[in-house]
Amino acid sequence: MTNATLDRLLAILVLAMAATGLASLRFGSPEGGWLFVLHGLLGGCLAAAVVLKLRRSLPAAIRRGSIVRLGLGLLVSLVAGAALVGGFAWVASGRLLAIGTWTVLTLHAWAGLVLVPVVAVHLVPRRWRLLRPSRRSASVTGRPISRRSLLAVGGLAVAGSSLAVVAAVLDRLNGGERRFTGSRALPAGGIPPVTTFFGEPTPPVDPATWRVEVSGRVNRPGAWTLADLDALGATDLTAILDCTSGWWIETGWRGIPLGSLLEAAGATRGARKVVVRSVTGWSTALSAAETNACLLATEVAGLPLPAGNGAPIRLVAPDRRGLDWVKWVDRIEVA
Repeated sequence: MTNATLDRLLAILVLAMAATGLASLRFGSPEGGWLFVLHGLLGGCLAAAVVLKLRRSLPAAIRRGSIVRLGLGLLVSLVAGAALVGGFAWVASGRLLAIGTWTVLTLHAWAGLVLVPVVAVHLVPRRWRLLRPSRRSASVTGRPISRRSLLAVGGLAVAGSSLAVVAAVLDRLNGGERRFTGSRALPAGGIPPVTTFFGEPTPPVDPATWRVEVSGRVNRPGAWTLADLDALGATDLTAILDCTSGWWIETGWRGIPLGSLLEAAGATRGARKVVVRSVTGWSTALSAAETNACLLATEVAGLPLPAGNGAPIRLVAPDRRGLDWVKWVDRIEVA
């Protein structure tokens, strides 16, 4: 495999890892399990490709005394290594790993996101040509990638798959058990930990003055108080909250079915999408069919919903990741 082909492969793997990683943040049902398997296999392939790249490029850069290229290459390797080691350690350790208040899985995700622009800087502008085969190589071989390169790529795929399998075996040997998303279980029936995607603090919300506004394709738009919602009738729901930081918990929630509120507001039959928004600006979009399974929770584990968990109202969205369980709900838009 030529250096140009290896660089193209690295760029493709980094983009594929970022794409599957971002997509996994929204996949909460078992039907999406294949995406997490693919993400793990791609991670193993990327690890093998990074090792090969270092073996080839590092000695040459040192001999040439190219400080800029050496520094940038080491930066790419460092960020990639942090993301890959974090992912491997999360799986192989058999437990919920954390550094301070951050889980290792969260650090793995952020390192992966940082890697994308770092690789882009590494390729642009001088190395951007490596993303496409040269005319010379195409004219000599008759195809963009030679047979030797294909065999090398196959070898990296085998090595990467083996690494993913080794991590999974170590997880089992260490007594670990993960959900299909990679998250690890917390004791059932408890109150979930307080987390936010960007680490922002709990916003100040006064339940006495709080309202949830329902607007859009509804016949009776308006603002609803807690008393108004209680009058619609509360119900209980046991659901799994699967947080993107790497844990999941099955616990009981109590609140008002989202479908009941939409019905009371007179949502039109042509409505196809419901957007639930937070006072922080965070939001999620649900299909009209999904709203029937969702809850606007005011209690969790038999207790009033804590402020850090989204009081006075939090969305409970079964088969969605925690990213979509919007806290501090104050607006619902029907489209």
